[in-house]
Amino acid sequence: GPQPSISNSEGDLLFLLDSSGSVSYYEFSRVKAFMWDLVQPFTFGPKDVQTSIIHISTTPTMEFPFDRYLSSGTLQQAIRDTQQLMGDTNTGKALSYAKEKFFSDEAGARPDVPKVLVWVTDGFSTDDISEPMQLLKDMGVTVFIVSTGRGNYLELSAAASQPPEKHLHFVDVDDLPIITKELRDAILDVIQANRLHAVDITSSGFRLMWPKLLSQETGYYTLEYAPTDDLARKRTNQVSGAHTSLVLSNLAPETTYEVALIPESNVHYFPPQTTRVTTLAEEISPVQVLISESGPHSFHVSWAPTLDSVIGYQILYGPLPGNSVKLLEVDGKHNSTVVENLAPNTTYLVTVTAIYKSGKEKSLSAKACTQEEGSKVRHLRFEDMGPNTLKASWDSADGKVLGYRVRCRRQTGPSSVISVSPQIHSVLLTDLASGTTNKVCVKPMYKNQPGKGLCRMVHMQP
Repeated sequence: GPQPSISNSEGDLLFLLDSSGSVSYYEFSRVKAFMWDLVQPFTFGPKDVQTSIIHISTTPTMEFPFDRYLSSGTLQQAIRDTQQLMGDTNTGKALSYAKEKFFSDEAGARPDVPKVLVWVTDGFSTDDISEPMQLLKDMGVTVFIVSTGRGNYLELSAAASQPPEKHLHFVDVDDLPIITKELRDAILDVIQANRLHAVDITSSGFRLMWPKLLSQETGYYTLEYAPTDDLARKRTNQVSGAHTSLVLSNLAPETTYEVALIPESNVHYFPPQTTRVTTLAEEISPVQVLISESGPHSFHVSWAPTLDSVIGYQILYGPLPGNSVKLLEVDGKHNSTVVENLAPNTTYLVTVTAIYKSGKEKSLSAKACTQEEGSKVRHLRFEDMGPNTLKASWDSADGKVLGYRVRCRRQTGPSSVISVSPQIHSVLLTDLASGTTNKVCVKPMYKNQPGKGLCRMVHMQP
């Protein structure tokens, strides 16, 4: 329904939109609707919010600059008219391009307003994202990530601004409306132009941001901060009038701080601004263990967070049931390793133990399953069976298959999932509208876990 209008906000909001061939037409249209729902209540203009879109494809492309659409009606139509480019998923290139446009007059960006990046992804990229993403964050950009696929949690949580529970969302493309208000409120925390506020809160610090009140020539800011329960421990920082943010560090975990910003001007009087910020609980490692890239004889183990206080990790693994255990040792600077020479179609218990400089240890376990040998569907093909109907056929997968799961994501109409017995290697897909492109995936099912699926895009002729 209609949202109440949100004013008193100022910022440049950039959507990084996955426009590559790995995204179906249906998914792309759902993401566009989500983008509009997210920004609909904002007030747009040169003193309010400005929005732009950059496509992730083989070559990054700007759909429109920040200063082109400065009313709700024109922006809504521009988002509706945005067309998918297809091509490769070169996210790293798009991030480098975004860094240029975020700070360029040519793209309509403004020099002294908060910068917010919202990256909507299916979790897949063909090039490296870590370095260009870090450069963006170093320049003061707040990064929100919405993953609609099976992205690597550790990679995406490192890419998003901290803490990840506020800046990273995993959600099916059909459930995007569930996170709209929460994400909008988080963006508002960054772009509220009329008050001092904190972002990037961790257990030991946070970044303070405030509106531009002074300049290098007209004065300076005094920042005072102290724990709420011990105001006598007040600390003071001074920064020039050119600043609009400051990182406070070496703070106590799980502590609420009173913060005051005092603009000292020789031209105008500005009243002090205050805020209250609570640091997060102290991090321990590991708090997450993730198993990925499972094959018949290996899998990838990763964990988070990596802390300076950890000197190394021990990875114990062995089959279930059973008593044989093997040990891998990993340097404390790393957060992943590959476990190899495993038996296919076997469940393993994996325990990651952090060894701290103090001598303390902390462990966390997870189960991992190796795949059947050659557990992949081969040769997915289609046959026209009349109006709006196709027959999908495939060759059997190797190993002890318990059945096949066939998912059809229609461009128009609901998605469907069909499960069939292992002897059946074809299904009829109905209600496929003429002129539409639909995504069909077939995945073999095994006792411990699904095998690798095979997906194809199929176009229905008008």
